[in-house]
Amino acid sequence: MRTNALHAALFSIFVLLTSMLALHRSGSMRLHADQALLRGEPARAFETQYDQAFPAKTFGVNLWAAIDYELFGEGHAGVVIGREHWLYTDEEFRLENDADATLARNLALIVWLRDRLAEKNVRLLIARVPEKASIYPEFVGAHAWLQLHRELPARIGAALDAAHIANVELAQTLRDGKAQQPTFLRTDTHWTPFGAQLAAQAIGNAVAKLDLRFAAPTDFRQRREACAAHRGDLFTFLPLDPYFSWLLPPPDCVEAAHTEATSTSSELFGDAPPPQIALVGTSYSANPLWDFPGALQQALHQPISNYATDGLGPFAPLAVYLQSADWQHAPPQLVIWELPERYLPTAQHLDAYHVPATAFTTP
Repeated sequence: MRTNALHAALFSIFVLLTSMLALHRSGSMRLHADQALLRGEPARAFETQYDQAFPAKTFGVNLWAAIDYELFGEGHAGVVIGREHWLYTDEEFRLENDADATLARNLALIVWLRDRLAEKNVRLLIARVPEKASIYPEFVGAHAWLQLHRELPARIGAALDAAHIANVELAQTLRDGKAQQPTFLRTDTHWTPFGAQLAAQAIGNAVAKLDLRFAAPTDFRQRREACAAHRGDLFTFLPLDPYFSWLLPPPDCVEAAHTEATSTSSELFGDAPPPQIALVGTSYSANPLWDFPGALQQALHQPISNYATDGLGPFAPLAVYLQSADWQHAPPQLVIWELPERYLPTAQHLDAYHVPATAFTTP
């Protein structure tokens, strides 16, 4: 109650001061003689002038965000402020209604998608990306990490194993790796290029156990750029620019990576068959900054077709791929599905991708 009262008082003072300033600036407004009163043109002109003069348009958003950030340790909906400038997506700290039922529906959906792949004798390997809070819990602070989120890895793993779906849990790999270098970015939802490389190596080990026969191995080489400042995607929920940007956490430093084949065989000049491995997933795979597909190619010594998509979650990209010409005419031997576990308790709306309602039910 005291926090709400303080918010209200600060907001009232702010609105009063900025409104008075805007009215003062708007007082210099001059109407043109040809602006018709009956058509409401003077009113529209005054509204435009007031909007331009009203400092709350940008400054106000920044100021209120600064008050929330500095006094209350909060950002806009979408971010959780941790300790020592660590930011987390709030998807790891909240649950929808009927989250348990939603989890069960999405696990059934995974089985349905596996069966669609199996219709063309394509194997599925799910690469389970853990929640950032499970890898770096020491910076979460006082924020409550809910019980279902704590249970997710065990529940997902048990369900996939029971359905005989090959999967690799990446949590321990990323947790162990942080003793060498950061495996998740401090101000971003995603893993670091180093974390992506560790994940690729773990996936490579899992693929080796599937007893698949691929084409002759290809060597790949990864090169790193100099470390450059990276404004994490979670800065979006801290609208402090431009007036209070000095309050923002320091940006991460990322060594962007790029991978290319080192072979000079004729396969690199258009004579090669389509890759026998397809990657689908989210921005963990789609964003070139982490070079996760390149790291996978290095680990597997095989070219990979990347069908990951940013901004659609993990399920829609696989549904889209199953409707593509590539899938219809040249299915691979293996699909690697990069799947962040935090999406599993979240309702998926896939009607636009021709996924039937029966896909969400256990057969």
